[in-house]
This record gives sequence, structure tokens and C-alpha cells, in this order.
Amino acid sequence: MSDRRLQVFHTVAKLLSFTKAAETLHMTQPAVTFQVRQLEDFFNTRLFDRTHNRINLTEAGYRVFEYSDRIFELYNEMDNSVREMTGDISGVLTIGASTTIAEYMLPALLGDFKSKYSEVDIHLKVSNSDGIVSMVESNIIDLGVVESPVNNKNLMVEKCKMDQLVAIATPDHVIANHDSVRLNELLSFPFICREEGSGTRDVINSYVKDLDFDGYGLNISMELGSPESVKGAVEAGMGISIISKATIQKELRLGTLVAVPLDPILERPFSFVHQKQKFRQRVMDELLEFARVYCEENQPN
Repeated sequence: MSDRRLQVFHTVAKLLSFTKAAETLHMTQPAVTFQVRQLEDFFNTRLFDRTHNRINLTEAGYRVFEYSDRIFELYNEMDNSVREMTGDISGVLTIGASTTIAEYMLPALLGDFKSKYSEVDIHLKVSNSDGIVSMVESNIIDLGVVESPVNNKNLMVEKCKMDQLVAIATPDHVIANHDSVRLNELLSFPFICREEGSGTRDVINSYVKDLDFDGYGLNISMELGSPESVKGAVEAGMGISIISKATIQKELRLGTLVAVPLDPILERPFSFVHQKQKFRQRVMDELLEFARVYCEENQPN
């Protein structure tokens, strides 16, 4: 309903990047550039200064951006108001999730949501927690779900559910028959961990910092990019790890891995993170409410 040229300009102006705007809008970069030039031709003035592979808004560009921001806020308010009257839930949402959540929590949640709201089109992007927060900040995604604390106070952060992390090892490992294990008992073993920027890595680092009074730290032997690769390395006898209990249900059933609770227990929240927008698409509010109920019903006992 809104002018496509203005929508494309508004996205470029928020991100200050034609490349990121193209990704966000699911367009090619030449198509984005064409729409912006069409708007510049309409106003007969430049809206961006383009220098040294960087862009900045001109004075006219700032003026157009301010008005377009108000226009799209009113558009969202109108859209929500009409959809509340008609009960229509449809639209497109782009969601981002850290690797653990995308692989082990979201498939069931989004599948149930899609069954209820078949007219909603959902796109999913996967990255580590730092990457997801960055995408929310840049408006590349509408909603992020992350597994580590979010420090940007300009974003809305809402706890979804608690996740327990446990030590994992092969069934013949020395810690496998323990009822629980303390951090100092793990320090001498080769430790397999996620990459820097991973929410799991951040939580483990904080746990070690709080409890490793001698300052030796974990004996990190490998850094890997997904829970699956971490589990595979532990199954191969290459070391131990600390990982979300939710990610090892299959291995526990098959008997290829053993989970040992940490003492003290290690938990972390899974959280929703999104922009502080006064008006959001109604479909976004419906997804958030659906996810809140889903997480409450699926809390660990």
C-alpha cells in the first residue's frame, strides 16, 4: 500500500547500507539502488552522499527520513487497528535465532504457530547470539531469540524459558558415574567448546570466572561452531564439554553420551529480543504471545 520507493529509501537510511537493505528487503542491490534513484529523481535532489564505499544522509535525506519514519509508524498503527477489527493474522516475519535455539527449540514452536496461522510467512536466520543481536539492532530481523545476556538497553529483552547446561562425556569417562561434578574436577580434561560470540561460550566463561578461584581456566582443546560438532567430538573421545541439556536428548537415549549435572547448577535464560517500537505488526504480537505460552507450557520440570 505504501510507496515502494519510500520503503526502500527508509530501509537504506536506517541501515546506511544498500547491501544490508537489499538483504532485509529480499531484493537485489541494483534494484534497491534503482528505487532510491527514482525517489531522488522525484525530489530532484540527492538523498545520500556516497563517498569511499560509505553512505550518509544529506540534509534533504534527513528530512525525507524523518517524514518517512512518521509515515510508516502511522501505517503500522492503521494496519494493526484494521486487523484487530477483522481478526486477520497474516504477513511476513523475519526471525533470527542462535544455533542452539534454532536447532532444538524453534522447529516445534514455529511449526505449531504455522499450523494455527497458515497465512503467516516466516523467514529464519541462524547465527550466534552476538550476530542475532546485531541483526535486531540493524533491523535486519523483526525478532531475535538468544541464549546469552543482551547489553543493549535500547532493545526490548524478554525471558522465554530457562535452559540447564550440563557436563557431557562418553559413558566410559571417569566423570560419567558421578551424580554431579564441580568445576575444579573438569579443569584437567581436554575441553571442547563453542566459538567466541556463542551464547553458550559466554555463559560458560562467566561460570568459570565466578568459580575458578585459582585462575587456571578450562583446558580448551577445540573450538567448534555448532552443538552437533561439539557432541560429535565428545562422542569420539576427544574431550568433555558443557552443553545445553536440551541438545543431547537423542544421545542420552542412544547411550552415546552421559550428562552430569554441574555443582553449583548452571542455568541460562532463552530470551526474545526486538526493537522498542510503539506500533508493531499484529502478527508479531501474536507470535510473541504464542511463544510465551509455548515456553511456559514447555518449561523443564
